[in-house]
Amino acid sequence: MSTTPTVAKDDSASARTLDDTRPSSWWHLPVTTTVMGLLALVVFGLRGIPGVESAYVVVHASDMNPFGLIPEQIVLPSKAGSIGLSVIALLASAALWVLQARVARPAARVRLTLIAVFAVAWILAFLTWVISQRTLDVTTLLQGTIVLAVPLAFGALSGVLSERSGVINIAIEGQLLFGAFGATLVGSITGSVWIGLLAAPIVAMFMGALLAMFAVGYHVQQIIVGVVLNVLAIGLTSFFFGSVMSDNPGLFNAPMRLPTLRIPVLADLPLVGAALFEQNILVYLMWIIVALLTIALFRTRWGLRVRAVGEHPKAADTVGIAVNLTRWKNVLLGSAVAGLGGATLTIGTGVAFGEEMSAGKGYIALAAMILGRYHPIGALLAALTFAFADSLQLRLGTMSAAEGGVSIPGDFLLMLPYVVALFAVAGVVGRVRVPAANGQPYIKQ
Repeated sequence: MSTTPTVAKDDSASARTLDDTRPSSWWHLPVTTTVMGLLALVVFGLRGIPGVESAYVVVHASDMNPFGLIPEQIVLPSKAGSIGLSVIALLASAALWVLQARVARPAARVRLTLIAVFAVAWILAFLTWVISQRTLDVTTLLQGTIVLAVPLAFGALSGVLSERSGVINIAIEGQLLFGAFGATLVGSITGSVWIGLLAAPIVAMFMGALLAMFAVGYHVQQIIVGVVLNVLAIGLTSFFFGSVMSDNPGLFNAPMRLPTLRIPVLADLPLVGAALFEQNILVYLMWIIVALLTIALFRTRWGLRVRAVGEHPKAADTVGIAVNLTRWKNVLLGSAVAGLGGATLTIGTGVAFGEEMSAGKGYIALAAMILGRYHPIGALLAALTFAFADSLQLRLGTMSAAEGGVSIPGDFLLMLPYVVALFAVAGVVGRVRVPAANGQPYIKQ
């Protein structure tokens, strides 16, 4: 329940009243989870393949596993396992019905816990069904998830920095593309992957400067500016790719890769060791930047000023905060962060630059920012969710040609990350409170 202060018109003390009204859309989430749970029970469970098993590899021979406490494989009967997991998902959905029907405004922590239980059970039911008669290496799946999450997370953090200060950042796609372009071009010319890494955020800041100039300086409609900048980024990088890089790829477009930094002992942990502690520097920077940005935004004077500019720029200006300068700085800083995400697409994975290689990741990052409710940690978790869907479609794509089991059309697998993004934003996130002055130019009076 929320409290609403009443404004006193005289010198009497103000009182607080409890707002116990139930949102009209309270039933949307329980209906969505119930339908999905029943779908899982029928398709994954009751219509599953009887008499076969699904195997999950959770421990490798090189992992630390004292006395063999953790089994190398977990084997489930495909049909019975999917039915059991679907029932767990339906129980979580029933709990959501009870919670939201009895409590007008349920505690976010309880609600999110039930959503998490439902999501995990539903995904495991799907996996148990789809890998019938096959084996899934969970460590490889998680490792791919982390790698694929890096550009999405950096892009989402770029959006958080910009939009917390009141500037809509649709240009994340272009910033990622420029970061990938700059990392490869400068790294190839200098022959150093580390110089390429430093160049990625600097080159991406060009897109941020254009966004800030038009949105903050000239007060142009910010969504239109973002879309135009994305098209501009595609055009410029495609031009240089065709006229410069393709003519001399050895000098201007050499594939380079950041070295893998392995943390001893921790990298040998079963299941999560290789995924978390045997990665390149961009992955570790992702964790560090999320932590630093969370502290900076919500525990420092700088963060308070940024949020004040995004919520009430006139009040911020009244107390001496330079509103437009703060927005300029945040947009530039956000584009630099997105540039690091773009570097992941090239030097982070060891491939040369290609035309339009960002492939819509900037828009998925924008969805991750919204799903994460403009919070760095929430944006990271959302990016990991979308990256898991992407990693899963890659793994299932290699299984689809195998004999036996369940075969899913390749076209459906390719659109799986976008379907997950659509359902997550539309069906799970609910109403998101956007910074009050987001997208509104500030003209000093």
